[in-house]
Amino acid sequence: MTESTEPVKINKWDGAAAKNAIDDAIREVLTGDLKCKESFALIDGRLFLCALAVGVALYALLWDYLYPFPQSRLVLIICVSSYFVLMGILTLYTTFKEKGIFVVAKEKVGNVTRVWEASSYVKKHDDKYNLVLVLREPSGKTREASINKTFANYIDSNGTIVQNLVASEVTKLYNSLSSEKKEK
Repeated sequence: MTESTEPVKINKWDGAAAKNAIDDAIREVLTGDLKCKESFALIDGRLFLCALAVGVALYALLWDYLYPFPQSRLVLIICVSSYFVLMGILTLYTTFKEKGIFVVAKEKVGNVTRVWEASSYVKKHDDKYNLVLVLREPSGKTREASINKTFANYIDSNGTIVQNLVASEVTKLYNSLSSEKKEK
C-alpha cells in the first residue's frame, strides 16, 4: 500500500461503487506493490477519438455561426455524419479493444518488457466480482488467470476496502502467471 493512504469507504450495497473501488485497489497493487509502470495508451486512444468527435462538432458549430443555416447545410450534414461515425468507432473501440480493461501496466524484467492487463466485470444483480489478469509477453504469447469471488471477500462490514486481501489475491494471480514461464 502506498504511503499513508486512507482506506477507501463505500456504500457496500452499491455494486458499481464496490467494483470501481476494488478496481482502484488492484491498480494500486499493480503500480505500487508490484512495481509496474502504468501505461495510458489504451485510454489515450479513447481520448483521441473523443477529441476528434468534439473537434468535428466544434467545426460544425463555428461554420454554422459564420455561414448561417442555408449556406452551411452541406458542412453540417458532413459534420453530423462524421460525428455519428466517430461515435460508432468509439463504441467498437471500447467494446472490442478495451474489453473492460481498467489498468495496463508494464514491467521491465531484464531486457524484456512484459505487459499486464487487468479487467473486471460484474454481472447484473450479482455479488460476484470477476477479475481477469492477462500477461502479454514480447514474444506474442498471452497467458491469463482469473478469480471470481464475492464482494464480501474484499470489503468489510463497514464498507471499507481491505487492501491486504486485494493485494493477496492479485499477488497470487501475478505469481501464478509469472511462474508459468519459468516452468516451461
